[in-house]
Amino acid sequence: MKAAPVLAALLVASSALVAPPAQAAAGLSLEVLSSRADRVSGGDALLRVRLAPRLRVLRNGEDVTTAFTPDPGGKTATGLVAGLRPGENLVTATARHLRDTLRLRNHPISGPIFSGPQQYPFVCKTERTGLGPPVADNQAGQGYRVEGGWSKDCFAPSVTDRVYRSTGGQWKPMPAERPADMATTTLMDGRTVDFVVRRERGVINRFLYSIAVVEGGWNQRAMYRFDGGVGIGHNQGNLGGSALDPYGLGRGYAILHSSGTRTSTHYNLILGAETALMVKERFIELYGRPLYTVGVGGSGGAIQQYVYTQNEGDRIIDAAIPQYSYPDMVTQTIHVGDCELLERYMDANPRWAGWDSRSALIGMNASDTVANPYTRKPGASECVIGWRGLTPLAMNPKWTDDNDPEWARMDPPGVKDTVHWTHWEDLKNVYGVGPDGYARSPWDNVGVQYGLKSLQNGTITPEEFLDVNEKAGTWKESADMVQEGCPFVPAACPADWDPWSARNIRQGRRTGDPIAIRNVERSGLVFRGAIDIPVIDWRHYLEDQLDMHNSHQSFAVRKRMLDHDGDAANQVIWFTDARPDGPRFDQTPEALQVVDEWMANIRQRPWRGVAGNKPPLAVDRCFTTGGAQIAAGRGVWDGILDRRPQGACTKAFPLYSTSRIVAGGPIEGGVFTCRLQPVEKAIARGLYGGWQPSPAERARLEAVFPTGVCAY
Repeated sequence: MKAAPVLAALLVASSALVAPPAQAAAGLSLEVLSSRADRVSGGDALLRVRLAPRLRVLRNGEDVTTAFTPDPGGKTATGLVAGLRPGENLVTATARHLRDTLRLRNHPISGPIFSGPQQYPFVCKTERTGLGPPVADNQAGQGYRVEGGWSKDCFAPSVTDRVYRSTGGQWKPMPAERPADMATTTLMDGRTVDFVVRRERGVINRFLYSIAVVEGGWNQRAMYRFDGGVGIGHNQGNLGGSALDPYGLGRGYAILHSSGTRTSTHYNLILGAETALMVKERFIELYGRPLYTVGVGGSGGAIQQYVYTQNEGDRIIDAAIPQYSYPDMVTQTIHVGDCELLERYMDANPRWAGWDSRSALIGMNASDTVANPYTRKPGASECVIGWRGLTPLAMNPKWTDDNDPEWARMDPPGVKDTVHWTHWEDLKNVYGVGPDGYARSPWDNVGVQYGLKSLQNGTITPEEFLDVNEKAGTWKESADMVQEGCPFVPAACPADWDPWSARNIRQGRRTGDPIAIRNVERSGLVFRGAIDIPVIDWRHYLEDQLDMHNSHQSFAVRKRMLDHDGDAANQVIWFTDARPDGPRFDQTPEALQVVDEWMANIRQRPWRGVAGNKPPLAVDRCFTTGGAQIAAGRGVWDGILDRRPQGACTKAFPLYSTSRIVAGGPIEGGVFTCRLQPVEKAIARGLYGGWQPSPAERARLEAVFPTGVCAY
C-alpha cells in the first residue's frame, strides 16, 4: 500500500544519516513502530533506527536511508520504508562496524494475516462510500460484477478529502473558500480552531476504513470507534456515523474506524482484530505513534474492546470505554437461545399471562405495561423487545434479513442462496464444519433445569417446574431447519404467524457439538478476563425499557476478570439512570477526561501499574438521569458479586439475570455445556430446596434428564 511519509523528506545530499558526535549511539537498533514485525501489511512499514555515524539502512539490499528523518533530540530517525515484497523482507542498518537486522513479513492489504480463509461470496460497497467501483481482481467469472470483470476482494484506491462541521451540525465538503456556516471547535489545549477535518478513506482487509483528524489541532491522541449490531458477514459493510464523531474530532482526537470493526457487518472477532491492527498500522504510518489510543463503542463495540485487548494486549487500544457491554458474543448465544423456547411455552400457558412473572423463567426483566410490538398490547419481556429475531438470525441457515440489492451483481447468480446464514457459519473458521456440511454449533441445553432458583425460593411450584422442563424443548440441527414464517418473512404474513420459530423447535434437549465447544473456548473469542488496561465500563440503566443491554453484564465481565487472576482493579463500572423516559445524559466526555488523566499518570509513573495510577474519579460510580453523581467509591456495588449489604448504587439500580442463571448457573455465564450429576444425587444434595420429589415426580425428572442435571 502506498503511503505518504510521516514527516518531511530528509534534506541531505549524502545517502547516509549522520548523528552529532556527542549523541552517537553505542549500538544500532531497528524497530517497527506501525505493527509487529511479522504482521506488516500493504508493502510498507514505519521504522525507527538509532542514529550513529555513517548510518545506512538497506531494504533487501537496496539503500533506503533517505526515507529516514531525524527525530527531535537527534538520537533516532524515523522513516516509512515502502516497496516491501510479499513475504519475508530483510531490513539492515549499518554504521562502520555496527549492524542490526530486522525481518519483516509483509502481507497483502487485502489480508488475511492470521484470520484464516476469507469469506466468499462477499458483496462490495465501495461505491456507496464514495470510493468508486471496486477494482477487478478476478477473471475466473465469479465475484462482484464490475466493469472489466469481477471483484472478489472489493478493493478500491484510498481517497483523501476535507470536510467541515457547519453551524447547523452537519458535515459538508470543504469548499475552496471558508464557508459562511463554518463551525469552530475548542481543542483539549484550549485553542479554538475552524472545524475542518482531513479524512482518508479506503479498503483494508477487504473492509472500508476511515481515518479522520481535525486540521491543525491533532492532540496526539487517537480514538478507535467500534460499532455494534449483529451481522452474519458476506458483506463489506458501510462506514458508520462514528467515523466522523464530532465530539472526539472537536477535542482533537484522531478517529479510526472500519466497517470490519462493526459487528453489524460480521461477528468474527478474529477477523475484526486483524482489521483493527491493520487500520492502526495505516494510521501510524500517516501520523506516527499517538500518546495513546482509547477505544469507544457500545454493545458489540464494547465486546470488541474486551476481546481484542485480551488477545492482542495494547496493540490496538491502550484504554477502553466499553458502553452497554457484554463479555463477548459467543457466550450470549447460550441464554439467548433459550428465549423463544421459554416464551413459546409461556405464551401457551395461562399461568404466564401476567408478563411481570416471566422473569421467574427467563431471568431478564418483564413488564405488564411496556408495549409489545407483536401483540400490540401492553405486556412484554426483554426476550421479546430485545432479542426476538436474534435466534433465527443466529441459528437458522435458511433465513437472513439481508435483502441488499447488491447481491444482484454477484456471479454466479443465486450464490446468496448457497450461504448457510448463521452465526456459526460466520465463524466457521473457528467452530469448524461438520460432516453434514454445516458449521458446527456449540448450543446445548442438556441438563439445564429451567426455573430452578424460582423453585428453590418458592416463586414457582414443583408442578410448574416439571412442566416447563418437560415442554420447553430445544432447537433442531442446522440441516433440519426450515424457512421462517411471519414476522421474519414478510411474504408469510399474516397467516403464517410464528414469532417463536416454533417450526424449528423439537422436543427433548440438544447436545452441543464438542468439537465446536472446544474450538471456540480455545479461540480467544470467549472473554476470560485477561485485560490489563484502564477500563471505564459505562452504560445507561435500561432495565425498565426491557432493552437487550441488560445491566448485569458489566458485572459478568468483572467476575470473569476476578476469576482470571483475582484482580479487577483496572475496571471501573459507571451507571447513568435512564428512567423514566430513556437516556438523557452522556457520560462519555467525562470518561474520556478521566482516561486522559489515567494515561498521563501511567506515562509519568509506569512502575505503579494501571491500578496504581488511577485518578480520583476512576472509581465505581452511579449517576442520576441528568448526570449528577449519586455515589462513588469502594463498596457502591456491594451485594452483587459478594454477600455484603447492598451498596448505594446496587440499591438504586436493581439487576436482573438470564435463564441460565435462574437455572443455577453463575453470573459470569460462559458455560456452553454443564457438568452433569444424576437426578438421584441432586435430590440427595438438597438441590431442590424444600421440595422432596415423590417417586412419580422423580420419574418425570429422570425422563427429562436421563443423563443427569447440571451441577454448576
